[in-house]
Amino acid sequence: MSEEINEHEHEEELTNQNEELESPQEETITKVTGMYKEWFLDYASYVILERAVPSLEDGLKPVQRRIMHSMKDLDDGRYNKVANIVGHTMQYHPHGDASIADAMVQIGQKELLIDMQGNWGNILTGDRAAASRYIEARLSKFALDVVFNPKTTDWKMSYDGRRKEPIDLPVKFPLLLAQGAEGIAVGLSTKILPHNFIELIDASIKYLKGRSFKIVPDFLTGGIADFTNYKDGKRGGKVRVRAKIAQLDKKTLVITEIPFGTTTTSLIESIIKANEKGKIKIKKIEDNTAAEVEILVHLPPNVSPDKSIDALYAFTNCESSISPLACTIENNKPVFVGVSEMLKHSTDLTVELLKKELEIQLNELEEQWHFSSLERIFIENRIYRDIEEEETWEGVIEAIDKGLKPHIKHLKRAITVEDITRLTEIRIKKISKFDIDKAKQFIEGLEDKIAVVKGHLANLIEYAVDYFKRLKETYGKGKERKTEIRIFDDIVASKVAMNNAKLYVNRTEGFIGTSLKRDEFVTDCSDIDDIIIFRKDGVMSVTKVDAKTFVGKDILHVAVFKKKDKRTVYNFMYRDGARGPSYMKRFNVTSVTRDKEYDLTNGSKGSIVHYFSANPNGEAEVVTINLRSVGSVKKLKWDIDFADLAVKGRAVRGNRITKYSIKSVDFKSEGVSTLKPRKIWFDDAVQRLNVDDRGELLGEFKAEDKLLIINQSGKAKAVKPDLAMHFDDDMIVLEKWKPKKPISAIYYDGEKERYYVKRFLIETTDKEEEFISDHPKSQLEIVATDYRPVAEVIYSKRSLENEEVNFEEFIAVKGIKAQGNQLTTEKVKQVNLLESLPFEEEVEETTEEIEVVDEEVIEDKLPIDVPVVEKPVLEDADKEDKKQALLKKAIQKKKENTDDDTQQKLF
Repeated sequence: MSEEINEHEHEEELTNQNEELESPQEETITKVTGMYKEWFLDYASYVILERAVPSLEDGLKPVQRRIMHSMKDLDDGRYNKVANIVGHTMQYHPHGDASIADAMVQIGQKELLIDMQGNWGNILTGDRAAASRYIEARLSKFALDVVFNPKTTDWKMSYDGRRKEPIDLPVKFPLLLAQGAEGIAVGLSTKILPHNFIELIDASIKYLKGRSFKIVPDFLTGGIADFTNYKDGKRGGKVRVRAKIAQLDKKTLVITEIPFGTTTTSLIESIIKANEKGKIKIKKIEDNTAAEVEILVHLPPNVSPDKSIDALYAFTNCESSISPLACTIENNKPVFVGVSEMLKHSTDLTVELLKKELEIQLNELEEQWHFSSLERIFIENRIYRDIEEEETWEGVIEAIDKGLKPHIKHLKRAITVEDITRLTEIRIKKISKFDIDKAKQFIEGLEDKIAVVKGHLANLIEYAVDYFKRLKETYGKGKERKTEIRIFDDIVASKVAMNNAKLYVNRTEGFIGTSLKRDEFVTDCSDIDDIIIFRKDGVMSVTKVDAKTFVGKDILHVAVFKKKDKRTVYNFMYRDGARGPSYMKRFNVTSVTRDKEYDLTNGSKGSIVHYFSANPNGEAEVVTINLRSVGSVKKLKWDIDFADLAVKGRAVRGNRITKYSIKSVDFKSEGVSTLKPRKIWFDDAVQRLNVDDRGELLGEFKAEDKLLIINQSGKAKAVKPDLAMHFDDDMIVLEKWKPKKPISAIYYDGEKERYYVKRFLIETTDKEEEFISDHPKSQLEIVATDYRPVAEVIYSKRSLENEEVNFEEFIAVKGIKAQGNQLTTEKVKQVNLLESLPFEEEVEETTEEIEVVDEEVIEDKLPIDVPVVEKPVLEDADKEDKKQALLKKAIQKKKENTDDDTQQKLF
């Protein structure tokens, strides 16, 4: 029976549950969703306002503000244990000690607000600070001067209601921009980059004076940065930062400054990783970083230092990109403003705080003047005697008030009970020793101070400008810009990638790749290179390097493809179809579609290539044509010079060689480049060479021409110009090298303590040589590359007249290692270059530039040995008069050659 009852109760429960489920559920779900929605918004608001994002007013996050307030509470001029400061801060900050200690270390490492003692970590190496019980801190003089003023601070209760803490600290400086800030909140983040202390002050002064200004970041780690797309620190902006890399010698690079956001540890790890992947080639890395960064990158033999520098920028953390996002809290709301607006807001706030301080100071001075005047009246007129007979406090107050009334007409406000009460508190000792003259002088001094303060209030902007100037003068030493501003050139990764693979080819089967190690080796390449292929059937294609790729049988030529390469010229001869005429052409390949086949012949079936050559500098060789002995053909062999052809587009048909069958085409002799000398410019902004008409024109360079580079350290070299070259910071001469033009120099020999003059020629190219002694005190005074330079020597002794030095007369041209002739034994104050003597320089002959055209045109010039029966003609030259003209020209040339041969034999 009981079981039946239980079953019945169970059925009733199920029925009730079903009824509940059938009832509307929307209200319950809405309540839960709404509750979670509120919780999430509360949490997001808390993280945004109370943890991650700094305030626009003082530039501090809550934890930073509480740390600074605690340090002010504890400040007695001596160092405090950081652990003690952290514990004190926990009275205001409702979080653990670890987060407070980390935040304090971050503030200290910015070297602005905290005076540190002990191991506070290293921003260069990434080493952490010692435990908070081992390190000490106190407020810096700058922080005490700029950050605090209880009289202008608004206060609120701490989280537990026991203490008061500042809502915002009255910071009279653009602290947020000086320190920078980074934080990730809920739904948003902030990344404000640090700016230079001095530049911020200068910008504030410019703003106060109504002038325009521009500020860009500056990093404690130094390095080089491109702020072209900074966009005032707003969303969408970008800053490119690079390490400062120099060439120590031919086999060693040295990194002396690192990009913002990296450490020497992360930088070295990225270099090792790139080396393991084969993107760069290094021998070993040494980290000698201590107070300053010094990372030595040792290169293996036959690796270009210039290319290695670019590869480090392209494939490692030596270059990185930073995306700023200026987000701050204003009126309890996150706002996105640019750094210029931040600076304006901070400067306006500084002016307002300075005004408040002046008003408070004026009020205090006026109160002091008021009471001092009352005190003087009270003592000088002996009003204190009027209270001797009074028995009540009210009577005392009334008697003093009555005694003061005849003497208070000059006071600036009415007398209050508090004023009279203070008079009654004056000690008898002070009354007895009261000096009327001193009191009068003190009051006059107060009046002078009041006048000064009123003057400052009347000229508030000028006062603010002077305030910023004082900050710069007092605290600006040692805060000069550390990050060099430069415009970066784009580095093409494929051009600087190190050859980490070997390319092989199976010409017969038509395969290329890096895994065909049993087949023919072609060249070293990188795994991101493109490969260009030419086949026997006249088809060209470009494909990505891979382990093994089929590109077609009978491969003629395989090489690494260089995009936009106008210097490489291909010389090409082919037969059109199975029995058609043969043609020749010259072309270059600047751009193609990857994995698309291009037919370089006329497109007829059965076409075949007679001759092919790839010439990296536009060379045009001479070849010999051998015909098959067929029918009435008498001349079976003659020479053709590719220099007689213009460089055309790759799609043109070309010039016809012969309609007869060619047996073979043989190489006869090398030719010279037919390309016009290349104009090269030097862009000082990026310190790089270019061919894009940017910067200073260095000249027109042929294949054999060199570039002369002279450094202030007394080193010179003549090297082949390379667009990837890097230049030292102390470079003083960069020009086209003329082998016969002497270099003149005056230098101080540190060992012999004498000045010497020398003239020399560079005899060994592609090698850097010193032309002054290697003594540490040796110094290059001037260097000149004119033919006949003249210098002026100014002596330290005023009794000695200035002397002119004509290098040409003073010394003959000698070897680069020669010491030279002694200039003087006297102390030299300065050496100046004067205008050089006139010299007529020989004009260099330049090669005529051959244009690249897409039309099929034959040169009028014909090969000398072309037989009369078979002459090159235009494809469209079918008129009889054109044929006759060409025939006559060929006959005349042959006749002239025959006459010349006859004369030589007779001679």
